[in-house]
Amino acid sequence: MTADERGLPGIQRDVPTAIHVQISEHIRLRIASGEWPAHYRLKSEPELAQEFGVSRGTLRRALTTLIEEGLLRQVRGRGTFVTSTTIEPAIAQKLSTLSEDFASQGVVTTTTVRECALIVPPKPVAALLDLAAGTPVLSLTRVRATDEGPVALLSNFVRTDLTPGIERVDFTSASLFGVLEGTYGLKIATARRTFGAEAATPAVAEALALDEGAPVQYLQQVTYLADDRPVEYSDVWIHSGRLRVTSLLVRR
Repeated sequence: MTADERGLPGIQRDVPTAIHVQISEHIRLRIASGEWPAHYRLKSEPELAQEFGVSRGTLRRALTTLIEEGLLRQVRGRGTFVTSTTIEPAIAQKLSTLSEDFASQGVVTTTTVRECALIVPPKPVAALLDLAAGTPVLSLTRVRATDEGPVALLSNFVRTDLTPGIERVDFTSASLFGVLEGTYGLKIATARRTFGAEAATPAVAEALALDEGAPVQYLQQVTYLADDRPVEYSDVWIHSGRLRVTSLLVRR
C-alpha cells in the first residue's frame, strides 16, 4: 500500500524538499496520530522502501534521522520500533504468565472472566498486532484473585486469524498461553514488556478492591511467536499491596 492509499501525502519529487526528509515527516505524522503507537514494530526496510517507492538507501537515511531524534530505536535481530516516552531498562527474566508463576509457587488462585468476545480493537492495538484496521480480535478481560482478594486485572487482545474459535474457550480455568500453545500449536518465543506505575482509575479500583487513585503497578506486553509475528497484546494492572514483581538479573 502506498502513502497515498493510506491517506498521507505522497512523495513529491518536483519540490525542493529532499525525499528522505519527506519520508521522515510522513513517519512522524503516523507516530503523532497514534497510527504507529509506542512499541510498534515497523515493516522491514525493503517493505518500507517499496511502500514509499524509494531506494533502501533513501529509506535508511530517513530512518536514521528519526533514530537520532529518538522517535525510533533499532533492536538487533528484532527490527525497528517506535520508542516509548518512558525510560525502559532491560529486565532479563523468563517469559511466563501470572498463572504460571502462581502455580510454580503453589499459590491457589481463582479467575473471573469479565469479557470474552470478538471486537474491533482500537487502532493502536491493531497496529501492535500487525492487523489491518477493522480486523476483529478476541478481547479477554479477567480478574485474578488469591485468598487475600483480587491481585491483578488483565486485559488481553488476541489475534483470531491465528486462533479461530478462541472466544468459546472457558478462561475461568484455562490459561491464555496454555490455549495458544496447546490448542492452537503456536510457539510463543518472545515478548516486549514495559512496567510503569499508575493511579487506579474507577474501573481498575473497582476490579482490584482499591480506592480510586490508589497506586497500582501497570505493565504492557506484546507477545511474539517464533516466526516473529505478534499474537497478543495485554494491559495488566497489579494490586501493589498484594503482589510484587521480582526479576532475576544476570550481568553479562
